[in-house]
Amino acid sequence: MTMTDVAPEEARQLSEPVIRTTGGRVRGQREHGLAVFRGIPFAQPPVGPARFAAPRPVTGWDGIRDALSYGPPVPQETSFAGRTGSLPTPTSDDWLTLNVWTADPEARRPVLVWIYGGAYKLGFSGSPGHDLHRIARDGDVVVVSFNYRVGVEGFAHIDGAPANRGLLDQVAALEWVRENIAAFGGDPDLVTVCGESAGAGSIAALLAVPRASGLFHRAILQSMPGVYLSDALAADIGAAIAGEIGLRPTVADLSGVDPWQLPAAGTAVSSAMIDHVDRWGSLAHSITLFAPVVDGAVMTRSPWQALTEGAGRDVELIIGHNRDECRLFIALSGQLGTVDNDLAARTLRAFAPAPDGENAYRTAYPDANPDRLFELVQNDWLFRMPALHLAEAQVAGGGRAHMYELTWRTPGYNGVLGACHGVDGPLLRGTFGDQLGPMLLGTQPPDTVATLATRIRTTWGRFAATGEPGWPTYDPERRLVQIIDDDWPVLPYPEETSRRLWQQHVFDALPLHD
Repeated sequence: MTMTDVAPEEARQLSEPVIRTTGGRVRGQREHGLAVFRGIPFAQPPVGPARFAAPRPVTGWDGIRDALSYGPPVPQETSFAGRTGSLPTPTSDDWLTLNVWTADPEARRPVLVWIYGGAYKLGFSGSPGHDLHRIARDGDVVVVSFNYRVGVEGFAHIDGAPANRGLLDQVAALEWVRENIAAFGGDPDLVTVCGESAGAGSIAALLAVPRASGLFHRAILQSMPGVYLSDALAADIGAAIAGEIGLRPTVADLSGVDPWQLPAAGTAVSSAMIDHVDRWGSLAHSITLFAPVVDGAVMTRSPWQALTEGAGRDVELIIGHNRDECRLFIALSGQLGTVDNDLAARTLRAFAPAPDGENAYRTAYPDANPDRLFELVQNDWLFRMPALHLAEAQVAGGGRAHMYELTWRTPGYNGVLGACHGVDGPLLRGTFGDQLGPMLLGTQPPDTVATLATRIRTTWGRFAATGEPGWPTYDPERRLVQIIDDDWPVLPYPEETSRRLWQQHVFDALPLHD
Protein backbone atom coordinates (compact mmCIF):
# COMPACT_ATOMS: atom_id res chain seq x y z
CA MET A 1 0.00 0.00 0.00
CA THR A 2 1.30 3.49 -0.88
CA MET A 3 0.47 6.83 0.67
CA THR A 4 -1.80 7.58 -2.34
CA ASP A 5 -3.96 4.56 -1.48
CA VAL A 6 -5.09 5.86 1.93
CA ALA A 7 -7.46 8.58 3.08
CA PRO A 8 -5.92 11.98 4.00
CA GLU A 9 -6.44 11.52 7.74
CA GLU A 10 -4.90 8.05 7.64
CA ALA A 11 -2.00 9.40 5.57
CA ARG A 12 -1.43 12.10 8.16
CA GLN A 13 -1.29 9.51 10.90
CA LEU A 14 1.18 7.39 8.95
CA SER A 15 3.48 10.33 8.20
CA GLU A 16 3.56 11.77 11.70
CA PRO A 17 5.78 10.12 14.34
CA VAL A 18 4.13 8.13 17.12
CA ILE A 19 6.09 7.15 20.25
CA ARG A 20 5.06 5.00 23.17
CA THR A 21 5.81 6.54 26.57
CA THR A 22 5.16 5.25 30.07
CA GLY A 23 1.92 7.27 30.07
CA GLY A 24 0.73 6.15 26.65
CA ARG A 25 1.34 6.78 22.97
CA VAL A 26 1.94 10.33 21.67
CA ARG A 27 1.83 11.71 18.15
CA GLY A 28 4.21 14.50 17.13
CA GLN A 29 4.89 16.29 13.86
CA ARG A 30 7.77 16.93 11.46
CA GLU A 31 9.44 20.34 11.57
CA HIS A 32 12.82 21.55 10.34
CA GLY A 33 13.83 17.96 9.61
CA LEU A 34 13.04 16.91 13.20
CA ALA A 35 10.32 14.97 14.95
CA VAL A 36 8.81 17.38 17.49
CA PHE A 37 6.52 16.50 20.39
CA ARG A 38 4.93 19.19 22.53
CA GLY A 39 2.81 19.18 25.67
CA ILE A 40 3.52 15.65 26.92
CA PRO A 41 2.41 15.37 30.58
CA PHE A 42 5.14 14.20 32.96
CA ALA A 43 3.09 14.63 36.16
CA GLN A 44 -0.50 15.19 37.21
CA PRO A 45 -1.82 18.75 37.33
CA PRO A 46 -0.91 20.15 40.79
CA VAL A 47 -4.40 21.36 41.61
CA GLY A 48 -7.17 20.30 43.97
CA PRO A 49 -5.81 17.81 46.54
CA ALA A 50 -2.42 17.99 44.74
CA ARG A 51 -2.10 21.77 45.18
CA PHE A 52 1.30 22.64 46.73
CA ALA A 53 2.19 18.91 46.84
CA ALA A 54 5.18 17.17 45.31
CA PRO A 55 4.47 16.17 41.69
CA ARG A 56 2.46 12.97 41.34
CA PRO A 57 2.89 10.33 38.61
CA VAL A 58 1.01 11.08 35.44
CA THR A 59 -2.27 9.30 34.80
CA GLY A 60 -1.99 7.15 31.68
CA TRP A 61 -4.28 7.42 28.65
CA ASP A 62 -5.66 5.08 26.01
CA GLY A 63 -5.17 5.50 22.30
CA ILE A 64 -2.85 8.09 20.79
CA ARG A 65 -2.55 11.54 22.35
CA ASP A 66 -1.68 14.42 20.03
CA ALA A 67 1.50 16.17 21.19
CA LEU A 68 1.33 19.04 18.74
CA SER A 69 1.15 22.17 20.93
CA TYR A 70 2.79 23.37 24.12
CA GLY A 71 1.03 22.78 27.40
CA PRO A 72 -0.36 25.84 29.20
CA PRO A 73 1.94 28.10 31.24
CA VAL A 74 2.21 27.72 34.99
CA PRO A 75 0.64 30.53 37.10
CA GLN A 76 3.04 33.45 37.37
CA GLU A 77 3.49 37.19 37.35
CA THR A 78 2.44 38.82 34.10
CA SER A 79 3.78 42.37 34.61
CA PHE A 80 7.51 41.81 35.09
CA ALA A 81 9.41 44.66 33.42
CA GLY A 82 11.78 42.38 31.52
CA ARG A 83 9.06 40.24 29.94
CA THR A 84 8.37 40.73 26.27
CA GLY A 85 5.37 39.26 24.52
CA SER A 86 2.35 37.84 26.31
CA LEU A 87 1.47 34.50 27.83
CA PRO A 88 -1.17 32.44 26.05
CA THR A 89 -4.53 32.23 27.77
CA PRO A 90 -4.48 29.08 29.91
CA THR A 91 -6.89 26.50 28.55
CA SER A 92 -6.36 23.89 31.27
CA ASP A 93 -4.45 23.25 34.48
CA ASP A 94 -2.22 20.61 32.86
CA TRP A 95 0.85 22.74 33.55
CA LEU A 96 3.48 20.04 34.06
CA THR A 97 4.27 19.10 30.48
CA LEU A 98 7.42 18.71 28.41
CA ASN A 99 8.59 18.94 24.81
CA VAL A 100 11.04 16.89 22.72
CA TRP A 101 12.98 17.65 19.53
CA THR A 102 14.73 14.66 17.93
CA ALA A 103 16.30 13.98 14.54
CA ASP A 104 15.84 10.22 14.60
CA PRO A 105 13.88 8.22 17.19
CA GLU A 106 15.81 5.12 16.14
CA ALA A 107 19.23 6.61 16.99
CA ARG A 108 21.10 7.06 20.26
CA ARG A 109 22.10 10.69 20.63
CA PRO A 110 23.16 12.66 23.71
CA VAL A 111 20.30 14.43 25.45
CA LEU A 112 20.25 18.12 26.39
CA VAL A 113 17.53 19.17 28.84
CA TRP A 114 16.85 22.93 28.84
CA ILE A 115 15.63 24.60 32.08
CA TYR A 116 14.30 28.11 31.58
CA GLY A 117 15.09 31.06 33.81
CA GLY A 118 12.92 33.91 35.06
CA ALA A 119 13.96 34.86 38.60
CA TYR A 120 12.12 31.76 39.91
CA LYS A 121 8.86 33.67 39.45
CA LEU A 122 8.13 33.45 35.73
CA GLY A 123 8.92 31.33 32.70
CA PHE A 124 7.24 29.07 30.16
CA SER A 125 8.76 26.39 27.95
CA GLY A 126 6.34 27.39 25.18
CA SER A 127 7.47 31.02 24.99
CA PRO A 128 8.23 32.12 21.40
CA GLY A 129 11.92 32.49 22.23
CA HIS A 130 12.16 28.90 23.51
CA ASP A 131 11.90 27.04 20.20
CA LEU A 132 14.90 24.74 20.58
CA HIS A 133 15.09 23.08 17.17
CA ARG A 134 18.37 24.83 16.30
CA ILE A 135 20.07 23.34 19.37
CA ALA A 136 18.92 19.86 18.34
CA ARG A 137 20.11 20.41 14.79
CA ASP A 138 23.45 22.18 15.33
CA GLY A 139 24.32 20.38 18.58
CA ASP A 140 23.34 16.94 17.21
CA VAL A 141 21.43 16.20 20.42
CA VAL A 142 17.92 15.25 21.48
CA VAL A 143 16.51 18.31 23.24
CA VAL A 144 13.92 18.35 26.03
CA SER A 145 12.28 21.36 27.70
CA PHE A 146 9.55 21.44 30.33
CA ASN A 147 7.41 23.59 32.60
CA TYR A 148 7.97 23.75 36.33
CA ARG A 149 6.12 25.66 39.04
CA VAL A 150 7.47 29.13 39.82
CA GLY A 151 6.71 31.89 42.31
CA VAL A 152 4.33 31.07 45.14
CA GLU A 153 3.26 27.75 43.59
CA GLY A 154 6.82 26.52 43.18
CA PHE A 155 9.07 28.16 45.75
CA ALA A 156 7.16 29.94 48.54
CA HIS A 157 7.50 28.49 52.04
CA ILE A 158 4.05 27.09 52.89
CA ASP A 159 3.34 25.16 56.08
CA GLY A 160 2.16 21.66 55.25
CA ALA A 161 3.80 21.62 51.82
CA PRO A 162 7.25 20.40 50.77
CA ALA A 163 9.82 23.08 50.07
CA ASN A 164 11.24 23.57 46.58
CA ARG A 165 8.24 22.26 44.68
CA GLY A 166 9.66 23.79 41.52
CA LEU A 167 12.82 21.73 41.97
CA LEU A 168 10.74 18.62 42.61
CA ASP A 169 8.97 19.27 39.30
CA GLN A 170 12.38 19.39 37.62
CA VAL A 171 13.33 16.10 39.24
CA ALA A 172 10.09 14.54 37.99
CA ALA A 173 10.80 15.76 34.45
CA LEU A 174 14.32 14.30 34.61
CA GLU A 175 12.90 11.01 35.86
CA TRP A 176 10.59 11.02 32.83
CA VAL A 177 13.65 11.55 30.62
CA ARG A 178 15.42 8.61 32.24
CA GLU A 179 12.42 6.34 31.64
CA ASN A 180 11.31 7.51 28.19
CA ILE A 181 13.99 9.29 26.21
CA ALA A 182 15.39 6.14 24.58
CA ALA A 183 12.13 5.83 22.64
CA PHE A 184 12.82 9.29 21.17
CA GLY A 185 16.38 8.43 20.10
CA GLY A 186 18.12 9.77 23.20
CA ASP A 187 20.68 8.10 25.42
CA PRO A 188 19.43 8.04 29.04
CA ASP A 189 23.01 7.50 30.19
CA LEU A 190 24.20 10.69 28.49
CA VAL A 191 21.96 13.48 29.80
CA THR A 192 23.16 17.08 30.07
CA VAL A 193 21.08 19.73 31.83
CA CYS A 194 21.48 23.28 30.58
CA GLY A 195 19.94 26.44 31.96
CA GLU A 196 20.33 30.20 32.09
CA SER A 197 19.78 32.52 35.07
CA ALA A 198 17.28 30.85 37.42
CA GLY A 199 17.54 27.77 35.21
CA ALA A 200 21.25 27.61 35.99
CA GLY A 201 20.54 28.34 39.65
CA SER A 202 18.13 25.42 39.63
CA ILE A 203 20.82 23.14 38.23
CA ALA A 204 23.24 24.18 40.97
CA ALA A 205 20.50 23.47 43.50
CA LEU A 206 19.81 20.04 41.98
CA LEU A 207 23.41 19.11 42.74
CA ALA A 208 22.43 19.48 46.42
CA VAL A 209 19.15 17.53 46.05
CA PRO A 210 19.77 13.86 46.88
CA ARG A 211 16.78 12.70 44.82
CA ALA A 212 18.33 14.23 41.68
CA SER A 213 21.54 12.21 42.00
CA GLY A 214 22.26 10.22 38.86
CA LEU A 215 19.56 11.85 36.73
CA PHE A 216 22.07 13.90 34.72
CA HIS A 217 25.71 13.38 33.87
CA ARG A 218 26.82 16.81 32.64
CA ALA A 219 25.59 20.32 33.27
CA ILE A 220 25.90 23.76 31.66
CA LEU A 221 25.21 26.70 33.98
CA GLN A 222 24.82 30.04 32.20
CA SER A 223 24.72 33.11 34.47
CA MET A 224 23.81 31.29 37.68
CA PRO A 225 22.44 33.70 40.33
CA GLY A 226 24.00 33.12 43.72
CA VAL A 227 20.80 33.53 45.76
CA TYR A 228 19.59 30.62 47.92
CA LEU A 229 17.45 31.04 51.01
CA SER A 230 17.72 29.61 54.48
CA ASP A 231 14.58 27.92 55.76
CA ALA A 232 14.03 30.71 58.30
CA LEU A 233 14.27 33.46 55.69
CA ALA A 234 11.95 31.58 53.31
CA ALA A 235 9.39 31.16 56.12
CA ASP A 236 9.46 34.88 56.88
CA ILE A 237 8.93 35.72 53.22
CA GLY A 238 6.10 33.19 52.96
CA ALA A 239 4.37 34.78 55.94
CA ALA A 240 4.69 38.23 54.34
CA ILE A 241 3.15 37.02 51.07
CA ALA A 242 0.21 35.29 52.78
CA GLY A 243 -0.27 38.28 55.08
CA GLU A 244 -0.64 40.54 52.05
CA ILE A 245 -4.03 38.90 51.43
CA GLY A 246 -4.90 38.38 55.08
CA LEU A 247 -4.12 34.66 55.22
CA ARG A 248 -1.72 32.35 56.99
CA PRO A 249 1.12 30.71 55.00
CA THR A 250 -0.54 27.29 55.14
CA VAL A 251 -1.85 24.84 52.58
CA ALA A 252 -5.30 25.10 54.17
CA ASP A 253 -5.46 28.87 53.68
CA LEU A 254 -3.69 29.32 50.35
CA SER A 255 -5.13 26.36 48.46
CA GLY A 256 -8.45 28.21 48.28
CA VAL A 257 -6.89 31.12 46.36
CA ASP A 258 -7.03 30.98 42.56
CA PRO A 259 -3.54 30.00 41.33
CA TRP A 260 -3.54 32.89 38.86
CA GLN A 261 -4.54 35.42 41.55
CA LEU A 262 -1.90 34.41 44.09
CA PRO A 263 1.11 35.87 42.20
CA ALA A 264 -0.26 39.37 42.84
CA ALA A 265 0.50 38.93 46.54
CA GLY A 266 4.10 38.15 45.72
CA THR A 267 4.29 41.16 43.41
CA ALA A 268 2.99 43.43 46.16
CA VAL A 269 5.60 42.22 48.64
CA SER A 270 8.35 42.45 45.99
CA SER A 271 7.53 46.10 45.37
CA ALA A 272 8.17 46.89 49.03
CA MET A 273 11.10 44.56 49.72
CA ILE A 274 13.29 47.37 50.98
CA ASP A 275 10.88 47.77 53.92
CA HIS A 276 12.14 44.37 55.13
CA VAL A 277 15.85 45.15 54.82
CA ASP A 278 16.48 44.78 58.56
CA ARG A 279 15.28 41.17 58.43
CA TRP A 280 16.02 40.12 54.85
CA GLY A 281 19.38 41.84 54.43
CA SER A 282 20.85 41.93 50.94
CA LEU A 283 17.90 40.02 49.47
CA ALA A 284 15.75 43.10 50.08
CA HIS A 285 17.87 44.96 47.49
CA SER A 286 17.38 42.30 44.79
CA ILE A 287 14.65 41.75 42.19
CA THR A 288 12.90 38.61 43.43
CA LEU A 289 11.53 37.06 46.61
CA PHE A 290 11.95 33.52 45.38
CA ALA A 291 14.87 31.11 45.23
CA PRO A 292 15.62 27.49 46.13
CA VAL A 293 15.53 26.90 49.87
CA VAL A 294 18.13 24.99 51.86
CA ASP A 295 15.42 23.27 53.87
CA GLY A 296 17.41 20.23 55.01
CA ALA A 297 15.01 17.77 53.37
CA VAL A 298 14.67 18.40 49.62
CA MET A 299 17.81 20.55 49.37
CA THR A 300 20.19 19.50 52.09
CA ARG A 301 22.95 22.11 51.74
CA SER A 302 24.07 25.00 49.60
CA PRO A 303 25.49 24.25 46.14
CA TRP A 304 28.97 25.44 47.14
CA GLN A 305 29.02 23.17 50.17
CA ALA A 306 27.60 20.25 48.18
CA LEU A 307 30.23 20.51 45.46
CA THR A 308 33.07 21.03 47.93
CA GLU A 309 31.99 17.81 49.62
CA GLY A 310 32.05 15.95 46.30
CA ALA A 311 28.39 15.95 45.22
CA GLY A 312 29.38 16.93 41.66
CA ARG A 313 32.41 14.69 41.35
CA ASP A 314 30.72 12.54 38.70
CA VAL A 315 29.01 15.46 36.90
CA GLU A 316 31.11 17.39 34.41
CA LEU A 317 30.32 21.11 34.41
CA ILE A 318 30.48 24.18 32.24
CA ILE A 319 30.00 27.27 34.42
CA GLY A 320 30.02 30.80 33.10
CA HIS A 321 28.81 34.36 33.38
CA ASN A 322 28.50 37.46 31.23
CA ARG A 323 30.83 40.37 31.86
CA ASP A 324 28.15 43.06 32.34
CA GLU A 325 25.36 40.96 33.89
CA CYS A 326 23.37 43.53 35.86
CA ARG A 327 23.43 46.31 33.29
CA LEU A 328 20.18 44.96 31.86
CA PHE A 329 18.36 45.36 35.19
CA ILE A 330 19.89 48.78 35.76
CA ALA A 331 18.70 49.90 32.34
CA LEU A 332 15.20 48.49 32.80
CA SER A 333 14.90 50.29 36.15
CA GLY A 334 15.88 53.62 34.57
CA GLN A 335 19.03 53.96 36.69
CA LEU A 336 21.61 53.61 33.93
CA GLY A 337 23.78 56.73 34.01
CA THR A 338 21.94 58.29 36.96
CA VAL A 339 23.67 56.78 40.01
CA ASP A 340 25.08 59.28 42.49
CA ASN A 341 27.72 58.63 45.11
CA ASP A 342 25.17 58.15 47.89
CA LEU A 343 23.35 55.35 46.02
CA ALA A 344 26.66 53.76 45.09
CA ALA A 345 27.77 53.82 48.72
CA ARG A 346 24.53 52.24 49.97
CA THR A 347 24.75 49.54 47.31
CA LEU A 348 28.38 48.79 48.16
CA ARG A 349 27.47 48.44 51.81
CA ALA A 350 24.56 46.13 50.92
CA PHE A 351 26.47 43.72 48.70
CA ALA A 352 30.25 43.99 49.06
CA PRO A 353 31.96 41.34 51.21
CA ALA A 354 32.89 42.02 54.83
CA PRO A 355 34.59 43.48 56.71
CA ASP A 356 34.78 46.80 54.82
CA GLY A 357 33.59 46.09 51.33
CA GLU A 358 32.82 49.65 50.35
CA ASN A 359 36.35 50.90 50.93
CA ALA A 360 37.80 47.72 49.46
CA TYR A 361 35.94 48.32 46.18
CA ARG A 362 36.87 51.99 46.05
CA THR A 363 40.51 51.12 46.63
CA ALA A 364 40.54 48.27 44.14
CA TYR A 365 38.77 50.33 41.44
CA PRO A 366 40.14 53.86 42.04
CA ASP A 367 39.01 55.19 38.64
CA ALA A 368 35.46 53.83 38.84
CA ASN A 369 32.69 56.43 39.02
CA PRO A 370 29.49 55.83 41.06
CA ASP A 371 27.71 54.22 38.10
CA ARG A 372 30.54 51.77 37.60
CA LEU A 373 30.83 50.86 41.29
CA PHE A 374 27.06 50.44 41.52
CA GLU A 375 27.12 47.95 38.64
CA LEU A 376 30.35 46.16 39.56
CA VAL A 377 29.32 45.13 43.05
CA GLN A 378 25.95 43.84 41.82
CA ASN A 379 27.57 41.90 38.98
CA ASP A 380 29.93 40.31 41.48
CA TRP A 381 27.45 39.57 44.28
CA LEU A 382 24.67 38.16 42.14
CA PHE A 383 26.41 36.39 39.25
CA ARG A 384 30.14 36.55 38.70
CA MET A 385 31.61 35.56 42.04
CA PRO A 386 29.01 32.87 42.82
CA ALA A 387 29.85 31.23 39.48
CA LEU A 388 33.59 31.48 40.08
CA HIS A 389 33.28 30.04 43.59
CA LEU A 390 31.08 27.22 42.28
CA ALA A 391 33.78 26.25 39.77
CA GLU A 392 36.36 26.31 42.56
CA ALA A 393 34.09 24.21 44.80
CA GLN A 394 33.69 21.64 42.03
CA VAL A 395 37.46 21.33 41.65
CA ALA A 396 37.93 21.16 45.44
CA GLY A 397 35.44 18.28 45.57
CA GLY A 398 37.36 16.27 43.00
CA GLY A 399 35.23 17.14 39.95
CA ARG A 400 35.85 18.82 36.60
CA ALA A 401 34.65 22.28 35.61
CA HIS A 402 35.17 24.34 32.48
CA MET A 403 34.59 28.06 32.94
CA TYR A 404 33.76 30.84 30.47
CA GLU A 405 33.04 34.56 30.38
CA LEU A 406 30.87 36.00 27.62
CA THR A 407 32.18 39.43 26.60
CA TRP A 408 30.30 39.92 23.32
CA ARG A 409 28.71 43.36 23.33
CA THR A 410 25.09 43.26 22.25
CA PRO A 411 24.04 45.93 19.73
CA GLY A 412 20.52 46.14 21.17
CA TYR A 413 19.13 48.89 23.42
CA ASN A 414 21.23 51.54 21.61
CA GLY A 415 24.40 49.56 22.29
CA VAL A 416 24.67 50.45 25.99
CA LEU A 417 24.03 47.01 27.52
CA GLY A 418 27.43 45.47 26.80
CA ALA A 419 27.59 41.75 27.57
CA CYS A 420 24.51 41.90 29.75
CA HIS A 421 22.41 39.29 31.49
CA GLY A 422 20.16 37.26 29.20
CA VAL A 423 21.96 37.81 25.90
CA ASP A 424 23.31 34.25 25.93
CA GLY A 425 19.78 32.81 25.80
CA PRO A 426 18.79 34.13 22.34
CA LEU A 427 22.30 33.35 21.10
CA LEU A 428 22.09 29.72 22.19
CA ARG A 429 18.56 29.21 20.92
CA GLY A 430 19.01 31.28 17.75
CA THR A 431 15.70 33.05 18.40
CA PHE A 432 16.78 36.55 17.45
CA GLY A 433 13.32 37.83 16.54
CA ASP A 434 11.31 36.50 19.47
CA GLN A 435 10.91 37.42 23.14
CA LEU A 436 14.12 39.13 24.39
CA GLY A 437 15.93 38.81 21.05
CA PRO A 438 14.98 42.16 19.49
CA MET A 439 15.66 44.12 22.69
CA LEU A 440 19.05 42.52 23.34
CA LEU A 441 20.27 41.94 19.79
CA GLY A 442 18.57 44.76 17.92
CA THR A 443 15.96 44.54 15.18
CA GLN A 444 18.65 43.76 12.59
CA PRO A 445 21.46 41.80 14.29
CA PRO A 446 24.81 41.88 12.50
CA ASP A 447 25.78 38.89 10.36
CA THR A 448 28.34 37.84 12.96
CA VAL A 449 25.53 36.98 15.40
CA ALA A 450 24.51 33.86 13.46
CA THR A 451 28.11 32.64 13.35
CA LEU A 452 28.58 33.18 17.08
CA ALA A 453 25.26 31.50 17.90
CA THR A 454 26.05 28.43 15.80
CA ARG A 455 29.43 28.07 17.46
CA ILE A 456 27.88 28.17 20.93
CA ARG A 457 25.36 25.48 19.97
CA THR A 458 27.96 23.18 18.43
CA THR A 459 30.23 23.67 21.45
CA TRP A 460 27.45 22.80 23.90
CA GLY A 461 26.59 19.78 21.75
CA ARG A 462 30.20 18.59 21.74
CA PHE A 463 30.33 18.89 25.51
CA ALA A 464 27.07 16.93 25.85
CA ALA A 465 28.55 14.16 23.73
CA THR A 466 32.13 14.04 25.04
CA GLY A 467 32.50 16.19 28.17
CA GLU A 468 35.08 18.29 26.33
CA PRO A 469 33.95 21.74 25.14
CA GLY A 470 37.32 22.57 23.57
CA TRP A 471 39.16 24.49 26.29
CA PRO A 472 41.07 23.47 29.45
CA THR A 473 39.43 22.65 32.74
CA TYR A 474 39.49 25.34 35.42
CA ASP A 475 42.06 25.02 38.18
CA PRO A 476 42.89 27.39 41.05
CA GLU A 477 46.47 27.94 39.86
CA ARG A 478 46.16 28.83 36.17
CA ARG A 479 42.46 29.86 36.31
CA LEU A 480 42.03 29.52 32.54
CA VAL A 481 38.62 30.41 31.10
CA GLN A 482 37.12 30.55 27.63
CA ILE A 483 36.22 34.02 26.41
CA ILE A 484 33.09 33.92 24.24
CA ASP A 485 33.13 36.76 21.72
CA ASP A 486 33.62 37.13 17.98
CA ASP A 487 37.00 35.57 18.78
CA TRP A 488 37.34 32.76 21.36
CA PRO A 489 40.64 33.20 23.21
CA VAL A 490 41.48 31.20 26.33
CA LEU A 491 42.77 33.56 29.03
CA PRO A 492 43.36 33.69 32.77
CA TYR A 493 40.15 34.69 34.55
CA PRO A 494 39.55 38.31 33.42
CA GLU A 495 37.88 39.62 36.59
CA GLU A 496 40.98 39.22 38.74
CA THR A 497 40.42 42.40 40.74
CA SER A 498 36.99 41.27 41.86
CA ARG A 499 38.23 37.72 42.44
CA ARG A 500 40.73 39.01 44.97
CA LEU A 501 38.07 41.08 46.75
CA TRP A 502 35.88 37.99 47.18
CA GLN A 503 38.44 35.24 47.66
CA GLN A 504 37.79 34.91 51.41
CA HIS A 505 34.02 35.21 51.14
CA VAL A 506 31.93 32.09 51.81
CA PHE A 507 28.76 31.85 49.74
CA ASP A 508 25.88 30.17 51.53
CA ALA A 509 22.11 30.36 51.96
CA LEU A 510 21.00 33.87 52.89
CA PRO A 511 19.99 34.12 56.55
CA LEU A 512 17.09 35.77 58.32
CA HIS A 513 18.37 38.70 60.37
CA ASP A 514 16.53 38.70 63.69
